Amino acid sequence: MAQSDVRGARSRLRLKDIIEDPRILLMLALGFSSGLPLLLVLGTFSTRLAYSNVNIKAIGLFSYLALPYTLKFFWAPIIDRFDVPVLSRALGRRRAWMIASQCAVALALTLMAFADPGTSLALLGLGAFLVAFCAATQDVVIDGWRIDAAGTDLQGVMAATSNLGYRLALMSAGAGALFIASAYGWPVAYLSMAALMGVGMIAALLAPAYDRAVTTTAAHLKVWTFRGAVLEPLTELHTRFGASLWAVLLLVAFYRLPDFISGVMASPLYREVGFSLVEIGAVSKLYGIWIGIAGAFVGGWAMTRFGLFPTLVVGAFLGAASNLAFSWLSFGGPEVWRLTAAISIDNFCGSFAGMALIAYMSSLTAPGFAATQYALFSSLYALPGKLIAGSSGFIVSAYGYPVFFAFTAAVGIPVVILCLLVGRAGERKAAAAAATARAPVRPEAAAGDEIGGNQLRGPELASTGTDQPGTGRPERPRPAHG
Repeated sequence: MAQSDVRGARSRLRLKDIIEDPRILLMLALGFSSGLPLLLVLGTFSTRLAYSNVNIKAIGLFSYLALPYTLKFFWAPIIDRFDVPVLSRALGRRRAWMIASQCAVALALTLMAFADPGTSLALLGLGAFLVAFCAATQDVVIDGWRIDAAGTDLQGVMAATSNLGYRLALMSAGAGALFIASAYGWPVAYLSMAALMGVGMIAALLAPAYDRAVTTTAAHLKVWTFRGAVLEPLTELHTRFGASLWAVLLLVAFYRLPDFISGVMASPLYREVGFSLVEIGAVSKLYGIWIGIAGAFVGGWAMTRFGLFPTLVVGAFLGAASNLAFSWLSFGGPEVWRLTAAISIDNFCGSFAGMALIAYMSSLTAPGFAATQYALFSSLYALPGKLIAGSSGFIVSAYGYPVFFAFTAAVGIPVVILCLLVGRAGERKAAAAAATARAPVRPEAAAGDEIGGNQLRGPELASTGTDQPGTGRPERPRPAHG
């Protein structure tokens, strides 16, 4: 489509068209289906274990079961390359993968519902791993459907609608599951969440197929290779950044480390202090999500008002220092106002820091490798924290909650120092890219040259603000201590 045609399409897009477009409602339902399983293997799952008297060390180790969310870029090409037997012939490749993964999530949640932590802890862990794996697969499929289903002019609306559904799902799987568990027990709570996966199944059945024909050449290019997925993007980064690349990678890896380490122990702390499931659900899983949204908006405003570098430094400090609120919480009794204060501080600061990191990682990518490089960055920022988080239960067992959360806050000190040393790297590269874009283009290079940094010529696809590794989209803001 020509540049003038793109501008014309955007100008013709009216609010009435958006409201009446059936793809918007379908995207809302699919976003809900995508977000529902997350807390059921993270925050809500940790709460269930804590209130089932599972050893604190085991609760920390169970955090490893959510690793498929970080590593899903490994099997994402398989979804684009292969059909689901029988189902793909009837529904098309995208919808068949959606239905298959959603049914698998529902079945795995049913397994978790009937697995008693007191007698079948290993079976419960297997169910949680299967939920994480199948839910991560569902995310890949839904992202692909969204991209294929809408043109550039509608991508921003589709992404925003998906994020709204995702947030509604977090409330359902957080506050909703805890309220049900408090009234009727954990099996009923998890069976209810399995039934809610039907929202996504209905949407998948109603959704148009939008499958693109894959040529032999294109199919070959989608096959995962270590050279294409890792070596070439890293080589391009090293060419642009030189030796400073390693410091940049350290900053990305450690930036959210305090939050990842401390997050697993939040629910056991609530139980230790004496809060009820209803109080945790209302404050942490419901109120806390809205505070997190506010923190993300303030982070975005700060970047436009003060720039990326100052926001990145402030986010590193706030994201780590906010863990001291949980050290303070551990010293008192179960007053709801104290829980509200701690959740407010932590979720606001964590979301602020998350937005800063998303913008920083985006500024480091180059057009030719933007999706792959961002997938690598997003995996790098999540993986070290999730690996170390498994030991959090051992630290709490040895030193107690006040020392543990103070330690996680202290981890932020080297992060702030790294920000001061290399935090401007992305801005400098982006500025150089912009200068290159303004320079006259050589006729012989106009057709094939790429621009360094994250600046692109021509119309830009609307940002989704919600990335999953392997898709090039900024990662959905994770509830700080759900």
